[in-house]
Amino acid sequence: MSTRTEHDSMGDMHVPVDALYGASTARAIQNFPVAMRPLPPEFIHAYGHLKAACAVANRDLGLLEPEVAAAIIESADEVARGLHDGHFPVDVYQTGSGTSTNMNLNEVIANLASRKLADGTRVHPNDHVNRGQSSNDTFPTAMNLSFALAIEAILIPAAHNLDTALEGLANQWDHVVKPGRTHLMDATPIRMGQVFGGFRQQVRDATHDLENARYAVAHNLPIGGTAVGTGINTPRDFGERVAAALTSRCGQSYLIEFKEAYNHPAAQASRDDVVTAHAAVKRLAIALSRIASDIRLLASGPRCGIGELILPAVQPGSSIMPGKENPVICESAMQVACRVMGNDATISTAALGGVGSILELNVAMPVVVDAFLESVRLLGNVIVVFVDKVLSGLKIDEARCAELLGKSLMNVTALVPAIGYDAAAKVAKQAHAEGKTIREVAKTLGLLDDATLDSLLDFDAMTRPTVEPPAVEP
Repeated sequence: MSTRTEHDSMGDMHVPVDALYGASTARAIQNFPVAMRPLPPEFIHAYGHLKAACAVANRDLGLLEPEVAAAIIESADEVARGLHDGHFPVDVYQTGSGTSTNMNLNEVIANLASRKLADGTRVHPNDHVNRGQSSNDTFPTAMNLSFALAIEAILIPAAHNLDTALEGLANQWDHVVKPGRTHLMDATPIRMGQVFGGFRQQVRDATHDLENARYAVAHNLPIGGTAVGTGINTPRDFGERVAAALTSRCGQSYLIEFKEAYNHPAAQASRDDVVTAHAAVKRLAIALSRIASDIRLLASGPRCGIGELILPAVQPGSSIMPGKENPVICESAMQVACRVMGNDATISTAALGGVGSILELNVAMPVVVDAFLESVRLLGNVIVVFVDKVLSGLKIDEARCAELLGKSLMNVTALVPAIGYDAAAKVAKQAHAEGKTIREVAKTLGLLDDATLDSLLDFDAMTRPTVEPPAVEP
């Protein structure tokens, strides 16, 4: 492989001749052959936006010559658009502050910018591209930027799509009454529309948390804190200017306003905002796992299970059992939920005092980036698949719902106000022992007449309470 010689503060390094990065990046490549994969491209793109915004602020503050700033901005724009992704090879498991990736950005942008200046000016990765910055404030700022954009661009639209699909099924099937189940055992009736309405509410609540999480990270950018949050070597209003430039560059299309952190030492020493944001991602994953699991159970069969729902057939289910079809998309969704839960544990651990957050800096940030963006990407993708391959073709077996509902012993609950708990329990036990329905046994025992049984055993009415609560004396 042909190489060129580059120099950093530790000496000379051989760098591939066509690489845009320099000595510091080459040194990091040698030091961290761990995961054998770099940080996610969407994070690098966010970092490109950040470097361009920093150049804008430095230009406006008179700290960079306009021509140099313009070259840096143009080069950083190319990074943000993904035109140079192959030149960011630093491993995920690197220095905990992300210094290696920050220098990777600085070197690539400096080399690109130098090529754009006709007068031969050399753009320096530290003195120009990194001016007024530190890895300790730029890396967590790029984190928050990438997380806010990913939540907004990937996860919130997917959640809204899931919400809409569930709402449609809830409305379509609201007339169908089925047995409810608690502890996996028969319970009082419920409408299928209520079941899917419950699914929808769970998704809506999680989506609300996601929207709040997006703002939480977008409004806590550590930029301007430099090394330890004190802002050494940077103008007082640098962070505010960078946040405004980021809002102008990539926030307007998503209606996100980016803001400098209110307290820089807190923003750089902890990652609590990210822990909270990923908890919202986890909440949506938990909601999806519950929905996928319940649909899988309600569709179990086709002859020996519950069978109230009918899943779309998407592929053969067995290499040995002909004609078998399995709930594979539900299983895919639930595996993603498992991964998100694991990523949440990683992120929470990385934010612990004495592990990641130590004195003035969190030093486990690269793994947080990898875990967080993986969660967003996997969850967003599997929700799209789940809506397309499960919910859009899901069917209901109304006859099966009616059959199981008629057999349910827990319909006896509706008789309690008329005959009391103990008598109702006797009816249920006798019906179970004799293989009869609640109506048959209650009638045989002469407990209630036909008209009263018709009224009390109205399954749909059981799902629509009409008893007014007693008045409360002031």
